[in-house]
Amino acid sequence: MKELNEIQFDHENIILNSNRVQGSILPKSVGELDRDIKIQKDTIIEGAVYGHKIEIESGDVIVKGAAFAQLEIYINSGAKGTVKFEKSIGAIESIVSHARDCKVMFLSDINAKEVRLTNAFVGGSIFADEITLVNCVVIGGAFANKELTLSSSIAGTFNAPTVTMEGNNALLLPSAFSLEPINYNPATTTLYNLALADLGALYRGAAPAANSGKIRMNIDTDEVKSTLVSEDRQMSVRNYTVVGKILAADMIDWEKMQNHFLLTAASLGTQLLSVYDLGLDANGEKAVLSPEKIYDFFMALMLGKITVPEIDGTFSIESISENFR
Repeated sequence: MKELNEIQFDHENIILNSNRVQGSILPKSVGELDRDIKIQKDTIIEGAVYGHKIEIESGDVIVKGAAFAQLEIYINSGAKGTVKFEKSIGAIESIVSHARDCKVMFLSDINAKEVRLTNAFVGGSIFADEITLVNCVVIGGAFANKELTLSSSIAGTFNAPTVTMEGNNALLLPSAFSLEPINYNPATTTLYNLALADLGALYRGAAPAANSGKIRMNIDTDEVKSTLVSEDRQMSVRNYTVVGKILAADMIDWEKMQNHFLLTAASLGTQLLSVYDLGLDANGEKAVLSPEKIYDFFMALMLGKITVPEIDGTFSIESISENFR
C-alpha cells in the first residue's frame, strides 16, 4: 500500500481516500450520530468505526477495530484489491458485499438483520435474520433466525428455520440444523462434510492421512429428526449429521491431522498474540497460519482448486475391534 496521509475530520460526512486514521471514528456529539462514512480506496483505520452508513468503494482497506453502522455496511460490487475487517462488525439493517474481484476478509463475527455476501471469507460466525452466501467460506456458523441460503459455499455449521442450498457446499463440523427440510435440487446440489478431511496436510501441500477425506452427505437420509418439548411449546429440529458414518475415525491419528489447530487459528485471526505454523510445507518452508494464507487456502478449497479425496468407507470389523484392544 502506498504512503498514506493522516486525516482529521469534523461534524460533516467523512470521505477517506489514501488516508490513515490513527484512532477511532466515533461520534462525540448527537449531531455526529447520523454521519455517513465513505472509504474510496487505500485507507487504514486503526481503531473502531461508527457511522450511519459505512460504504467502501474499493480496496485496499483495513479496519483494525470493531465497526458498526446504524443502517448498512456496504462494499461496492466493483471493488478491487483487499478489504479486511479485523474485529467484529455489525449493522442494524444490513451488511452487503457482492464484490467478486476483491479479497474480502471478515476475521471475526458479523451481526445484522440481513447479511448478503459473495466471494467473502468470515473467520467467525454470522448472526442475522436472513443470510445469503455465494462462494463464501464461514469458519464458524451461519445462524439465521428466518432464512439461510447457501450457494457453493463452505460453513462450519448452520442453524436456521428454512435453508435453501444450491451448487457444491461443504461443512467443517459433523452436524448442522434446520427446522424445515432443506430446499435443494438433487440434480445440481451436493453437500460434503469435511470433518474427516486432513485439512492440515492439505494446507501444507502434503499427502492426506490414510482413511481421511470428505464424506458425501445424502440430504434426505443423513437427517435425524428430534422433538424438543418445553412446558408450553414443542419444536421439531432436523439434524444433518455424519456422526453415524465416522467409524473410521478411530483409525485416524487426529493429532497429525491438525484440523482443530487450523480452524482455531482461522477463527481467532488477529487476536492471536503470536504467529503459529503447522510445520514444514511441501517446499520445506514453514506453513505459517497467517490470516492471508488461511484465506487463500480455504477459498481455494471452496473453489475446488485444492482437491479433497472422498473418504474410503470400506473397513473390516476385525480392524475396528483391534483399536479397542
